[in-house]
Amino acid sequence: MTDPTISVILPVLNEAANLRRLLPIVTADAHEAIVVDGGSADGSADIAAALGARVLHGTRGRGNQLIRGAGAARGEVLLFLHADSDFPAGGLAALARLLRGDPALVGGCFRLIFDGSDGFSRWLTGFYAWLRRRGVYYGDSGIFVRRTVYDTIGGFQPLALMEDFNLVRRLERHGPTGTVIEPPLVTSSRRFHGRHPVAIVAGWLRIHVLYGLGVTADRLAVLYDSERRR
Repeated sequence: MTDPTISVILPVLNEAANLRRLLPIVTADAHEAIVVDGGSADGSADIAAALGARVLHGTRGRGNQLIRGAGAARGEVLLFLHADSDFPAGGLAALARLLRGDPALVGGCFRLIFDGSDGFSRWLTGFYAWLRRRGVYYGDSGIFVRRTVYDTIGGFQPLALMEDFNLVRRLERHGPTGTVIEPPLVTSSRRFHGRHPVAIVAGWLRIHVLYGLGVTADRLAVLYDSERRR
């Protein structure tokens, strides 16, 4: 059985430095790498094109950008990455092996490690592993899905926040998912700098409770941005 073709999709906004680090690894093995720029002012689009990615321009907002990228992708498997991820060499080969070894898998994610050396970053790494065992994961874990399944479940929705959680809930209901354990994906802890761990966890819980109660994604995005600035 041959390996599936993989399209890697990265929504970006002013991620020039991260693209210089990430894209050479991704473009070396992916069937195609698609960068969807949401209006960067730092030359992200030009840098992505120079590094071999296919560049698209989309409406700002991760949900909209992911929809744009997925719609243009040609691979049998779609892998959605955040630009601040440290994607491991050999990661795409490991993903292909996982899917080739179990054709029943509809999608899944990578094991995630937070790069901070502080205790909270280490706790988050364990917390994400605990969530994954319960069928919960997010875009920073590198969500992958077979193209046919993505289309069947309706793909990403144009949400201002929780677009990843929304997709994963539908993906988990559709069929069995898997995790690429080795090599893991490493993500930046920069979003947590200067914020108290208790406030971060409380804010995370608040967003999920409000989402479950039906609060709109636009309103949740405003709350999320407000909490990050505290």
